[in-house]
Amino acid sequence: MNVTFQSIDEMDLAGVAIACGVFASAALSNELQALDLRSGGAVARVLASGRFRGEVGEVLELPGIAGIDAATLILVGCGCESRLQTSTIEQATACALRAAEIAGARALVLVLAPTQPDLAAHSAFAARLAAYRFEKYRTVHQAGSTPVHTIRIAVNDPTAAARAYDPLTSLGDGILMARDLVSEPPNVLFPEAFAQRMRALEDVGVEVEILGEQQMRELSMNALLGVGQGSARESQLVVLKWFGAERRDDQPVALVGKGVCFDTGGLNLKPLKDMRWMKEDMAGAAAVAGAFRALAGRKARANVIGILGLVENMPDGKAQRPGDVVTSLSGQTIEVVDPDCEGRLVLADALSFCLRNFAPKIVIDIATLTDAVVVALGDGYAGMFSNDDALAERVLSASAAATESVWRMPLSEYYVPGLRSGVADLKNWAGEPMDAIHAALFLQRFVGDTSWVHLDISGVAWRKDSRLSLVPEGASGFGVRLLDRLMADLYPPSVHAN
Repeated sequence: MNVTFQSIDEMDLAGVAIACGVFASAALSNELQALDLRSGGAVARVLASGRFRGEVGEVLELPGIAGIDAATLILVGCGCESRLQTSTIEQATACALRAAEIAGARALVLVLAPTQPDLAAHSAFAARLAAYRFEKYRTVHQAGSTPVHTIRIAVNDPTAAARAYDPLTSLGDGILMARDLVSEPPNVLFPEAFAQRMRALEDVGVEVEILGEQQMRELSMNALLGVGQGSARESQLVVLKWFGAERRDDQPVALVGKGVCFDTGGLNLKPLKDMRWMKEDMAGAAAVAGAFRALAGRKARANVIGILGLVENMPDGKAQRPGDVVTSLSGQTIEVVDPDCEGRLVLADALSFCLRNFAPKIVIDIATLTDAVVVALGDGYAGMFSNDDALAERVLSASAAATESVWRMPLSEYYVPGLRSGVADLKNWAGEPMDAIHAALFLQRFVGDTSWVHLDISGVAWRKDSRLSLVPEGASGFGVRLLDRLMADLYPPSVHAN
């Protein structure tokens, strides 16, 4: 897709779809007034009829209006003018793009906030996200929509808009990278393949180190290795390093991602209805990878460490059994009650490795960890757990700014007895109703006093519908925008990317 910024006076509107923003007051913008004049008042008559109220997300297509060169005029609701913000413009852009695709347009002109370069930049960013499709393996174009190839965004100062858009390109690169990783089929993106793809981050200045099973065995990372021992694919640990602070030895922030490239449930085999989605069980690792792409792309002035624990959980004669006891890297022993609660085992060793080698001041782990968080929050929010109230508030603030919603969940000692094992220091499963809380409490045992946040993204990593306009059905890339915004907030000198 080709996205450009232009003055509307320089645009050729012949044969294109043109989308114009309308506020809830139904007052016509200067641009829409000009189009209305050409149409002999047709636009004003439509608005006067009450068919279109200008509410956020509302769309009305007016094809073939006499006097207007454009093939289709699309009215897009922008809500209350006094409350206009980036999220509104992004949603309006995505809705306009959907309408243009359905109309079969190949080119779209967006006239949403021509006087505000920053909002025009976010319109371009939203168009890129909303247009995403993972079609790498298609040999025939999918019926039902025509991709829009060219988008021109009307703005009075195209140079200022392009300048504002520049940092958003890196963020978009990171989100689309994460979506691509999650979308790949599991026979293509297994642990070693995922690890090797991380080498591409070296092109933007990220240092990449990969540990294989032998190295992890020497470190006694038995919790992680136990998950992958039933797979023919070798488990991997990827270490990403971005040193953007003035001093390389400044204490870093760490991002730790669960990367179960396919989760059958191991010997606790999942039913087909659940297993068919399990290629996305590495969405946490994908989010960390995408965040590094965004951070490095905008040259974030921070030191950041990324740890990706990459495994496959497969049923085999060598697979982990219910009742097995493993000794983790931390030295704590774990009774494996449920081989399908494997993500917390992977993260336990990944977190311990991170703390032992990098002594971060903040650790954030992100994982598709439990079905219980989906029961609690559905597909609208990620669950957040933290041992640091101040850090939790910063994550909530970044979440609101990044439009990736999280909801803080309890992390109470009341639930700790559920982790007690009769044969080991703790067990990896305590029962369904409170599994999201128990999983977070389990992970807390491996971070000690370090400021820490756990994000359970099970409900938001993969969208089974397209209700969220910026996220087409499929991989969402959730977490990239949130993590990037959080890092920008923690390190204000860096350029805010959203």
